[in-house]
Amino acid sequence: MQRERPFELSQKELEARIEEMVDATFADISSEFLLMPTGTGLVRYPDFQAAYEVLKKKTGGFHKLSLETVKTALLENSLVLGVLRSVLGMTAPEWAELARAELDSDITQGAARGIDKDCRTKDFYQKLVARNSAVKSIERIDALITVAIQYIDKGAPPEQDGVLHRLAKFDTAFGRESLEHAAKENVPYAVLLYERYLGRPFATHRDAVSELVGEVMENAVEQRLREAGISYRKTGRAERIPGFGQAPDFCIPDEINPAVIIEAKITSDDGTARDKVARIKVLENQRNKHVSEKKPHYEVVACVDGRGFRQRRADMRDLLLILNGKVFTAATLDRLIECTRISEFVSR
Repeated sequence: MQRERPFELSQKELEARIEEMVDATFADISSEFLLMPTGTGLVRYPDFQAAYEVLKKKTGGFHKLSLETVKTALLENSLVLGVLRSVLGMTAPEWAELARAELDSDITQGAARGIDKDCRTKDFYQKLVARNSAVKSIERIDALITVAIQYIDKGAPPEQDGVLHRLAKFDTAFGRESLEHAAKENVPYAVLLYERYLGRPFATHRDAVSELVGEVMENAVEQRLREAGISYRKTGRAERIPGFGQAPDFCIPDEINPAVIIEAKITSDDGTARDKVARIKVLENQRNKHVSEKKPHYEVVACVDGRGFRQRRADMRDLLLILNGKVFTAATLDRLIECTRISEFVSR
């Protein structure tokens, strides 16, 4: 027997079974942190591995690591720069700071981020060299390579109580010797696991696509509206809409005479979930204010997911009650149209 959901109940039934419906909604919420948008900048392992092999080959297994050999490798595959940064174990802005401090380079953190992003395109460096106007960028890349080699060659200083040096890693702790060893020997699995334990798997990519995570739900809602031929208005980030102190994510069919407004949110922590619930409550209060001003009544619908919402039982209870049960998750999004007034606008 299929489990009932809050959006299928009358308001009276919802109030009588509210705790059961909170449980039902929580059961549908997924742990979205296991999935991330790929975005446009994700470097797949085969591409990274190919760049690593180019750098390894051009430097003779890192034995001949120099500015000239790294630049030769860059001409073949620009992602070599990303591989070198990974060996160093630093972010692009941190790498730039080393170049500024050690070599008096003028590279800024923003410029370093830009270079780090651009080098994901295989022929970026090759095109850079071909341009006579790219002297400054090439000088900055030279500085990054030079300072990276300096620090790799030095390795980590003697251990001190209470502090851990960033280069105290199995592939850099003893300078060039460590790097050459990592390149020619099978790396112990426990060491790799330890490296991952110290950091966060996919950390750089997670940070890069953090804004896209919230758009996953919006994109899923938009796809369903499009497929059903429903007229809708999707608002932009921080967009202002006349008549709305706070703009929803979607107005159906438009913001002038809406029948339904939708707020779509995903969050993995309870603090952010609290803020998202507060935002949805503001939309519901706006709706009540519009009704008091004799404007047409419209439904406020929430499309939410992520473990953050699962941590806030009282907030979910309030949300279900004030929205008449119109709270959907990724698991129930296929019921969004049929169980709301959006069904009035289906044209396909």
